[in-house]
Amino acid sequence: MTAQYQEYLEAFVVRARRVEEHSLAADWDALVRLAEIQIQVTPLDNGDLRIRHEYPAEEVVESAAARLRPILLEGDACFYQKALKALGYFCRALPQDSEWIRSARGEWRTRVQPTTGEEAGYWVMVSNSATGEDHSLDRHRLALAWIYGDVVHHDAGRRQEADPFGLVDRFRAAVPLIAWAMVGTIELLNYIRVLQEAGQLQLSQKIFDERVALKSTTWEENVKVYFAPVGTEPPTAPKTPLPAQWAQLDSTVDLSVFRTASGAQLLRTDDKPAEQ
Repeated sequence: MTAQYQEYLEAFVVRARRVEEHSLAADWDALVRLAEIQIQVTPLDNGDLRIRHEYPAEEVVESAAARLRPILLEGDACFYQKALKALGYFCRALPQDSEWIRSARGEWRTRVQPTTGEEAGYWVMVSNSATGEDHSLDRHRLALAWIYGDVVHHDAGRRQEADPFGLVDRFRAAVPLIAWAMVGTIELLNYIRVLQEAGQLQLSQKIFDERVALKSTTWEENVKVYFAPVGTEPPTAPKTPLPAQWAQLDSTVDLSVFRTASGAQLLRTDDKPAEQ
């Protein structure tokens, strides 16, 4: 049991650190505000109200949802509630920590797994003037339709249920859910860090130090390149001598021979020399 719970916590830490690295979490106060359902209201002279929703670009929230998704799934080792259960096991003799865990579990259930429309915060009703059909759906089910119907899956059932409300209603229902789940995830991650530093947990230090997200996707490095005709025996291991017919690539080699099956150029020289 101890090994299983440790596996849950270590899986959660790695995934939670990747969530923490997302651009939406760079401004903590903005992320917390995003987690709340906030609608700007402007009174008009005719007695109506104009409401305004202002959210990040959809693709930004979409990438956050993709990073967060395994933490929302009961079947994954890094599922939030599994991490809480594991933490409860390791902190079972610590009343103050046990109370924090119970509180976190209740808040997560209410915010991320609500069971009623009231807990979901609001619901939307629409009427189709052409067919006379009326539809009603709570915010949580609209949010899940965006996550699992529009983004990380193509859940036909969720899409059909939420289709009458359109992409806008699905997206603006999902944003506070994604943001709050990110907040809860990062808060639990930081709690685990504190317990690890205090010696209450003995998790592998590697999971706190290893790279979990790329900050740059441009690399330059000095290398030696070898090539051989197609079909030539390849090397068997990184440090074994190269078989015959392998030659080192240098400035005298015509790079036009390096073409893929589709005709694309595999290697080319830089237009400008790299800055030193």
